[in-house]
Amino acid sequence: MNKRKKFWDKIVLIAGGLSVHTIGLAAMTTAPVLIKTGKAEPLARYADTTSKMKAEMLSIPVLDTSFNRIDTKMKLAAERLREKTEGLDKYLAENGFNTEFCILIDMSIPSGKNRFFVYDVRKDEVKLSSLVSHGSGSYSKGCDDKLVFSNKPSSNATSIGKYRIGASYYGNFGPAFKLFGLDTTNSNAYPRAIVLHSDRYVPEKETYPRHIFESAGCPVLSPAILTIVSKYIKTSKKPVLLWIYN
Repeated sequence: MNKRKKFWDKIVLIAGGLSVHTIGLAAMTTAPVLIKTGKAEPLARYADTTSKMKAEMLSIPVLDTSFNRIDTKMKLAAERLREKTEGLDKYLAENGFNTEFCILIDMSIPSGKNRFFVYDVRKDEVKLSSLVSHGSGSYSKGCDDKLVFSNKPSSNATSIGKYRIGASYYGNFGPAFKLFGLDTTNSNAYPRAIVLHSDRYVPEKETYPRHIFESAGCPVLSPAILTIVSKYIKTSKKPVLLWIYN
């Protein structure tokens, strides 16, 4: 079996509700799923197999409910993660980054869902997933979680793009890592003091449909998750890539 196919077939699902787990996105990229008590189950399990029932089901209009919208968003997020990791190993090697793992953040996913991923490049799997905040300047009331991004100072917004994770230090929020923007969309990250840090107001478990704490533009984790992530970063002999996309 193709290694990459095996990975996507075995993962569990971002919406699983755990703060640290191997994520599986196979259900999101193939058949629709029903989320029940934190588990993903194929809808086909609940479908009647007779032609009559199938015809009746097809005649019922599909409502654009909140559940349908988040299911669609998670399916698209799975496809986007698959796209972002294609050829990523080559980019890391050519630019002097750690080729074993990197960090990916998908800001198209609502803040109450896990959208921070530590991705194992060689094994082609997500080792850890968690909640992460976005900047308060990226969100506006009624935006339906469609964030806006900015590279401007004092915007308090998240900047999308690739970052090099720099040295660790102890700042106003405790342990933190400096971030250096590598694209035109995040080139002001360092002068804006955009860093990777933690805050006790960021939960460890998913809160969707409730939103979580917003930052002044920094990607912010819960203290427990940052402790785990710090071990990955500090033991790396080469710089680690952090990629925020939408």
